[in-house]
Amino acid sequence: MNSPSPWRPEALLATWFGSGYLPKAPGTWGSIAALPFAWVIAINFGSIGLLLATILIFIIGVWASGAHALNTGLKDPGEIVIDEVAGLWLSLAFAPVDIYYYAAGFVLFRFADITKPWPASWADKKVSGGFGIMLDDIFAGAYAAAILFAAQYILIGTS
Repeated sequence: MNSPSPWRPEALLATWFGSGYLPKAPGTWGSIAALPFAWVIAINFGSIGLLLATILIFIIGVWASGAHALNTGLKDPGEIVIDEVAGLWLSLAFAPVDIYYYAAGFVLFRFADITKPWPASWADKKVSGGFGIMLDDIFAGAYAAAILFAAQYILIGTS
């Protein structure tokens, strides 16, 4: 196993500025590190801004995670958490900027990311490279977003 420099651009991005190197549960740390960015983006640019940021970070993540994985010689190194960033941001893209919704989105996303309901499980096993690393978390984020949206609809209604 190679140990590439954590200061390389692809390593900084893939590990979300080093949060993926924190001990135990790097995906949870990466998701926590993504929360304040989501909040700031949503406050300043709204839901569409957070959705566009998700798309951008997904594209960057395909490159960064693929390059970092190649540099380490591993299929999906645990320290790569930019996929959690994209998935979490997607789960929050249409949620109100509210601490309770963000907490619920975080929990729902982590649950879906860990349990990997289909098609996330399929993507995790069958799609390789940077695209594969990113894709299963996008599916997990979509599940979390759908549940959060439904909860919002039930709690607030269509008004």
